[in-house]
Amino acid sequence: MTSIQKIKVTGLFLFLSFSCLAQEEITLYPGSVPNAKDVPNEEVKTPSQVVSKVSQPTLSVFLPPKEKATGAAVIICPGGGYGVLVIKREGYDVADAFTKQGIAAFVLKYRLPSEKTMIDPSIGPLQDAQQAIKTIRQRAKEWNVDPQKIGIMGFSAGGHLAATAGTHFTQSVLPATDGISVRPDFMILVYPVISFMEGIGHKGSGANLLGKSASAEQIKLYSNDLQVTASTPPAFITHAGDDTVVPVSNSLIFYEALKKNNIPSELHIYSKGEHGYLKVPAFDEWFGRCLHWMATAGFVK
Repeated sequence: MTSIQKIKVTGLFLFLSFSCLAQEEITLYPGSVPNAKDVPNEEVKTPSQVVSKVSQPTLSVFLPPKEKATGAAVIICPGGGYGVLVIKREGYDVADAFTKQGIAAFVLKYRLPSEKTMIDPSIGPLQDAQQAIKTIRQRAKEWNVDPQKIGIMGFSAGGHLAATAGTHFTQSVLPATDGISVRPDFMILVYPVISFMEGIGHKGSGANLLGKSASAEQIKLYSNDLQVTASTPPAFITHAGDDTVVPVSNSLIFYEALKKNNIPSELHIYSKGEHGYLKVPAFDEWFGRCLHWMATAGFVK
């Protein structure tokens, strides 16, 4: 092999290695950000790509090759208790895995609730989730996505946001939807926060989203098991029984609410895994079950 051939092969290898990285990161709103105060951007990202003080929401776009695309798309909401975003491990890494399966993925860097940056912090993350769904439906043809196969995925507090998007879509919090549905077609919830009720909810997430003096009405509104209806989209849910941060009861009550309303969903409980699945179950284990559910539910072939 000549030196030129070696260079070409190396170049091809590098191209293939990086082909699944985000093609672009776009600002979520084409104009001004709704519900935002005019303050400086103070966003911080650690070397391990944990992001805090997010006030400028974005979408990172991960697209599979056109010949491999299934038409399905997933919006990924990283967790972090509504205080930070674990954006690599619960965002970019998962998006990369989806694109390898022909599924378009969009990592949502949503605003973190703050009275300093938002007029009403409680609706900021949901506004961003709804805007992400709207944006992907608007640009579905451009991104080779089926507008009826757009799901939302979330980890921990990101799971709460995903579940909120799946249960609060009839009341848009956007200034305008331009007649575009903001209902996700399915939900994928990984060790999710679901409830803010006493004894079940994750107090840190609830305090960050609603404030420490939230009313009983607000707590009930954002306890998403209480908001499930017959029009709620189907869900894949996974959790660990030994989770001491977000009790497994969050997933159990949400699944029960879905079942009560005849929403076809799937629940996987692991005996070990704690919060974050840092050691077990292996990524391929739970992610493989997620892909199997997407196939049996008809979102991918």
